[in-house]
Amino acid sequence: MLTNSHGNLTKIAKLIDQATFKTTPKPIATKIISDTPGRLRLRISQSHRHPREMQHIANVLKVQSNINQVRTNISHGSIIINHDGKDATLEKVLTTLLDLGVTFTDITEGNSEAAEDIKSTIINLNKQLEQATSGEVDLRFLFPLGLSILAVRQVITKGLQLEIIPWYVLAWYAFDSFMKLNKAC
Repeated sequence: MLTNSHGNLTKIAKLIDQATFKTTPKPIATKIISDTPGRLRLRISQSHRHPREMQHIANVLKVQSNINQVRTNISHGSIIINHDGKDATLEKVLTTLLDLGVTFTDITEGNSEAAEDIKSTIINLNKQLEQATSGEVDLRFLFPLGLSILAVRQVITKGLQLEIIPWYVLAWYAFDSFMKLNKAC
Protein backbone atom coordinates (compact mmCIF):
# COMPACT_ATOMS: atom_id res chain seq x y z
CA MET A 1 0.00 0.00 0.00
CA LEU A 2 1.23 3.51 -0.73
CA THR A 3 2.12 5.86 2.05
CA ASN A 4 3.66 9.25 2.13
CA SER A 5 6.23 10.30 4.72
CA HIS A 6 3.41 11.11 7.13
CA GLY A 7 1.77 7.68 6.78
CA ASN A 8 -1.36 9.07 5.16
CA LEU A 9 -2.96 6.02 3.53
CA THR A 10 -6.47 7.37 3.04
CA LYS A 11 -5.57 10.34 0.83
CA ILE A 12 -3.41 8.21 -1.46
CA ALA A 13 -6.07 5.50 -1.70
CA LYS A 14 -8.64 8.15 -2.70
CA LEU A 15 -6.26 9.50 -5.34
CA ILE A 16 -5.87 6.05 -6.86
CA ASP A 17 -9.66 5.72 -7.05
CA GLN A 18 -9.94 9.14 -8.77
CA ALA A 19 -7.35 8.44 -11.48
CA THR A 20 -8.70 8.53 -15.00
CA PHE A 21 -6.01 6.53 -16.86
CA LYS A 22 -6.71 8.41 -20.11
CA THR A 23 -3.29 8.62 -21.70
CA THR A 24 -1.56 5.24 -21.40
CA PRO A 25 -3.17 1.99 -22.52
CA LYS A 26 -0.64 -0.27 -20.75
CA PRO A 27 -0.05 0.41 -17.03
CA ILE A 28 3.48 1.46 -16.09
CA ALA A 29 4.50 -0.58 -13.05
CA THR A 30 6.35 1.68 -10.65
CA LYS A 31 7.66 1.46 -7.10
CA ILE A 32 8.04 4.36 -4.68
CA ILE A 33 11.63 4.05 -3.49
CA SER A 34 11.55 7.03 -1.13
CA ASP A 35 9.09 9.71 -0.16
CA THR A 36 10.48 12.50 1.98
CA PRO A 37 9.03 16.00 2.31
CA GLY A 38 9.86 17.78 -0.94
CA ARG A 39 11.28 14.75 -2.74
CA LEU A 40 9.74 11.67 -4.33
CA ARG A 41 11.87 8.94 -5.92
CA LEU A 42 10.30 6.34 -8.20
CA ARG A 43 11.64 3.21 -9.89
CA ILE A 44 10.05 2.33 -13.23
CA SER A 45 9.75 -1.34 -14.20
CA GLN A 46 12.28 -2.74 -16.65
CA SER A 47 9.75 -3.02 -19.47
CA HIS A 48 9.06 0.75 -19.40
CA ARG A 49 12.63 2.06 -19.08
CA HIS A 50 12.66 3.68 -22.49
CA PRO A 51 13.98 7.23 -22.92
CA ARG A 52 10.85 8.41 -24.74
CA GLU A 53 8.44 6.98 -22.15
CA MET A 54 10.37 8.21 -19.10
CA GLN A 55 10.96 11.62 -20.64
CA HIS A 56 7.23 11.93 -21.36
CA ILE A 57 6.48 11.37 -17.67
CA ALA A 58 9.17 13.88 -16.67
CA ASN A 59 7.91 16.50 -19.12
CA VAL A 60 4.33 16.24 -17.88
CA LEU A 61 5.53 16.65 -14.29
CA LYS A 62 7.88 19.56 -15.05
CA VAL A 63 5.02 21.84 -16.16
CA GLN A 64 3.42 21.74 -12.71
CA SER A 65 4.07 24.95 -10.82
CA ASN A 66 4.96 23.40 -7.46
CA ILE A 67 7.60 21.04 -8.90
CA ASN A 68 11.13 22.42 -8.77
CA GLN A 69 13.00 19.71 -10.66
CA VAL A 70 12.46 16.30 -12.29
CA ARG A 71 15.47 14.10 -13.03
CA THR A 72 15.49 10.74 -14.81
CA ASN A 73 18.04 7.95 -14.96
CA ILE A 74 17.07 5.58 -17.76
CA SER A 75 19.54 2.80 -16.91
CA HIS A 76 18.27 2.54 -13.32
CA GLY A 77 14.67 3.39 -14.17
CA SER A 78 14.71 6.18 -11.62
CA ILE A 79 12.66 9.37 -11.59
CA ILE A 80 13.37 11.92 -8.85
CA ILE A 81 10.78 14.61 -8.32
CA ASN A 82 11.69 17.63 -6.17
CA HIS A 83 8.66 19.67 -5.12
CA ASP A 84 7.70 22.29 -2.53
CA GLY A 85 6.97 19.66 0.14
CA LYS A 86 3.30 20.39 0.65
CA ASP A 87 0.83 17.51 0.95
CA ALA A 88 -1.35 19.08 -1.74
CA THR A 89 1.60 19.06 -4.15
CA LEU A 90 2.33 15.42 -3.42
CA GLU A 91 -1.33 14.60 -4.06
CA LYS A 92 -1.20 16.48 -7.37
CA VAL A 93 2.00 14.65 -8.40
CA LEU A 94 0.51 11.26 -7.54
CA THR A 95 -2.72 12.07 -9.36
CA THR A 96 -0.76 13.13 -12.44
CA LEU A 97 1.27 9.93 -12.33
CA LEU A 98 -1.88 7.83 -12.00
CA ASP A 99 -3.46 9.71 -14.93
CA LEU A 100 -0.36 8.85 -17.00
CA GLY A 101 -0.99 5.17 -16.34
CA VAL A 102 1.57 4.70 -13.58
CA THR A 103 0.60 1.95 -11.16
CA PHE A 104 2.33 1.58 -7.83
CA THR A 105 3.36 -1.99 -7.15
CA ASP A 106 6.26 -4.23 -6.23
CA ILE A 107 8.10 -4.28 -9.54
CA THR A 108 10.52 -7.10 -8.70
CA GLU A 109 7.71 -9.66 -8.36
CA GLY A 110 8.86 -11.27 -5.12
CA ASN A 111 12.64 -10.85 -5.44
CA SER A 112 14.57 -8.01 -3.92
CA GLU A 113 16.22 -5.54 -6.25
CA ALA A 114 19.64 -6.71 -5.07
CA ALA A 115 18.73 -10.31 -5.95
CA GLU A 116 17.51 -9.22 -9.39
CA ASP A 117 20.71 -7.23 -9.99
CA ILE A 118 22.92 -10.16 -8.99
CA LYS A 119 20.87 -12.54 -11.11
CA SER A 120 21.09 -10.34 -14.21
CA THR A 121 24.84 -9.81 -13.67
CA ILE A 122 25.46 -13.56 -13.50
CA ILE A 123 23.28 -14.19 -16.57
CA ASN A 124 25.17 -11.52 -18.54
CA LEU A 125 28.53 -12.90 -17.40
CA ASN A 126 27.49 -16.40 -18.45
CA LYS A 127 26.40 -15.14 -21.89
CA GLN A 128 29.72 -13.34 -22.38
CA LEU A 129 31.65 -16.44 -21.31
CA GLU A 130 29.68 -18.65 -23.70
CA GLN A 131 30.28 -16.21 -26.58
CA ALA A 132 33.99 -15.95 -25.80
CA THR A 133 34.40 -19.74 -25.82
CA SER A 134 32.03 -20.39 -28.74
CA GLY A 135 29.63 -22.24 -26.46
CA GLU A 136 32.27 -24.69 -25.17
CA VAL A 137 32.34 -23.43 -21.57
CA ASP A 138 29.83 -21.69 -19.35
CA LEU A 139 29.36 -21.01 -15.64
CA ARG A 140 27.43 -24.27 -15.21
CA PHE A 141 30.71 -26.02 -15.96
CA LEU A 142 33.22 -23.61 -14.42
CA PHE A 143 31.55 -23.27 -11.00
CA PRO A 144 31.61 -27.02 -10.20
CA LEU A 145 35.11 -27.25 -11.69
CA GLY A 146 36.30 -24.48 -9.38
CA LEU A 147 34.80 -26.24 -6.36
CA SER A 148 36.45 -29.50 -7.48
CA ILE A 149 39.83 -27.79 -7.70
CA LEU A 150 39.34 -26.37 -4.20
CA ALA A 151 38.44 -29.85 -2.93
CA VAL A 152 41.61 -31.36 -4.44
CA ARG A 153 43.70 -28.50 -3.06
CA GLN A 154 42.18 -29.03 0.37
CA VAL A 155 43.07 -32.75 0.31
CA ILE A 156 46.65 -32.04 -0.84
CA THR A 157 47.37 -29.27 1.68
CA LYS A 158 45.34 -30.39 4.69
CA GLY A 159 44.91 -34.11 4.21
CA LEU A 160 41.67 -35.63 5.45
CA GLN A 161 41.32 -33.24 8.43
CA LEU A 162 37.83 -32.12 9.35
CA GLU A 163 38.44 -28.38 9.70
CA ILE A 164 36.92 -25.18 8.44
CA ILE A 165 35.79 -26.39 5.00
CA PRO A 166 36.57 -30.07 4.62
CA TRP A 167 37.48 -31.36 1.18
CA TYR A 168 34.49 -33.69 1.03
CA VAL A 169 32.06 -30.81 1.48
CA LEU A 170 33.63 -29.00 -1.48
CA ALA A 171 33.62 -32.23 -3.48
CA TRP A 172 29.93 -32.71 -2.69
CA TYR A 173 29.11 -29.12 -3.71
CA ALA A 174 31.02 -29.65 -6.96
CA PHE A 175 29.12 -32.85 -7.76
CA ASP A 176 25.73 -31.56 -6.60
CA SER A 177 25.97 -28.22 -8.40
CA PHE A 178 27.13 -29.94 -11.60
CA MET A 179 24.14 -32.30 -11.48
CA LYS A 180 21.63 -29.53 -10.71
CA LEU A 181 23.01 -27.04 -13.20
CA ASN A 182 23.11 -29.57 -16.04
CA LYS A 183 19.69 -31.14 -15.65
CA ALA A 184 17.82 -31.78 -18.85
CA CYS A 185 15.02 -29.23 -18.82
